[in-house]
Amino acid sequence: MRRVTGFTLVELVMVIVLLGIVATISVQFVALSTQGAIDVGSRQQRALSSVVISEQISRSLRAALPTSIRTNSDQSCIEWIPIIAASNYLSLPVGNTPNSFTAVPLPDERSASGRVVVYGYGSNVYNLTNPGPMSPPATMPSGTGPVTVTFDGGATHRFSSQSPEKRFYIVDSPRAFCQQERFLYRYKNYGVHTATASNLPVTMPDREVLATNLQENSLQFEVTPPSLLRGAVVSFSMVLEDASTQETTNLSQEVQIRNVP
Repeated sequence: MRRVTGFTLVELVMVIVLLGIVATISVQFVALSTQGAIDVGSRQQRALSSVVISEQISRSLRAALPTSIRTNSDQSCIEWIPIIAASNYLSLPVGNTPNSFTAVPLPDERSASGRVVVYGYGSNVYNLTNPGPMSPPATMPSGTGPVTVTFDGGATHRFSSQSPEKRFYIVDSPRAFCQQERFLYRYKNYGVHTATASNLPVTMPDREVLATNLQENSLQFEVTPPSLLRGAVVSFSMVLEDASTQETTNLSQEVQIRNVP
């Protein structure tokens, strides 16, 4: 008779147990490898976000009028006035009701519109007094020879001081970066106000989201004001946080404002 061969029940159970152990180990290995790849990708994403955020803030502040950079009380907001153009004046407004002055034209025969700032050291450029360092809105025409900068709408203004190099800036309306909860916002077109970052807009397009993954209350700005010997310096730091794992990435940067009076 032919002998019948096969598995015993014990052997079958042992095989099933061993296959279960191998499958469990394999699943755990795949899961850990997958989670590791996800974690690495999340860290890389936060690192890339930190570079983008840092560059956005740095580029914006480098174009700031040095005497306009200021922070709020808890240093979660920074406000500045961006420079549109710069030139040299030939004569500042004189007389009882001056409404214009002559200046060296801009390169490439460009024109520019905005408020005119002369010097501004030792003064609050956000205080729109007359006389004062910042004028009402003005227009600088294009030209190849001396041009006349005129205050818009027949406005008059006298500047409270002169620049050692007869330099003036044409500036735009203020800008601001502020943190609110986990969001970093960029603000524009909200006007000139004495209080720091006041009357900020609450909707697009004048409020833009720059980042959504900040750790709450982590953004801090610090301003070293300019002097006659050096420019202003802005330092800022923040913490980017993964909402699901709470893993964090620290960011810190220093920006030198090289514009001169």
